Amino acid sequence: MNIKVKNLSSGISTIIINEPKTYNSLSFKNLSDLIKVFKKLDKDKKTKVIILEGSGKGFSAGHNLKEVKNLKVRNKYQKLFNLCSKLMLQIVEGKKPVIAKVHGAAYAAGCQLVASCDLAFSTKEALFATPGVNIGLFCSTPMVAVSRKINRKPMMKMLLTGEPIKANYAKEIGLINDCFSKSKLNNEVIKVAKKIASKSNLTIKIGKQTFYKQLEMPLRKAYAYTSKMMTLNMMAMDAKEGISAFLEKRKPKWKNK
Repeated sequence: MNIKVKNLSSGISTIIINEPKTYNSLSFKNLSDLIKVFKKLDKDKKTKVIILEGSGKGFSAGHNLKEVKNLKVRNKYQKLFNLCSKLMLQIVEGKKPVIAKVHGAAYAAGCQLVASCDLAFSTKEALFATPGVNIGLFCSTPMVAVSRKINRKPMMKMLLTGEPIKANYAKEIGLINDCFSKSKLNNEVIKVAKKIASKSNLTIKIGKQTFYKQLEMPLRKAYAYTSKMMTLNMMAMDAKEGISAFLEKRKPKWKNK
């Protein structure tokens, strides 16, 4: 299996892209398998948070260029890029928070994968790039995810030059949340995952869905939509329990209802 899943304690599941020979490329097979795994974990009641990482030297180099070269016909290219987009949408539209844990390189569709995750942390040595211009293939689909996380000028520089950026700069422009030494990365990611997993699943699900939907709306529509969603949230048992626990100075007991 090129895609592995580890179920950790506290409701945390880790997805590992395990194809180091191709630098964890996003081939047809790996994309399909990742979509299946994300859908499965989205329905799994025990899983509260998902961590995504790559094995071997790095996170992911993006599409498998040997596979891409051999496709040759338009409909096969379209099928590949549609499948990749389907994975990114599954991550964004899924119920569970997804954290990218990055080491080595996250290039092209691999960088897109990092940007599509809700949170991202990396080693200090990690590199990020949208290098398609170097091989005559502009990173058009990767830029959809990345341009929604960083501003236009740094995005265009990445796209037009194809040059990689270092982790500390990726943090500065908002592509990742933070970067740590190799020895600290895992513990820091688990710490954040455990904190999120300790919250109400229902509240997190409502909040994640609302966050991404309101981003694409005009201001007035966004306020109308979020007011509706806060009202829906307020009617849940967990909201009532959370407020009571706060007022009574005790820990809430979530029912996820």
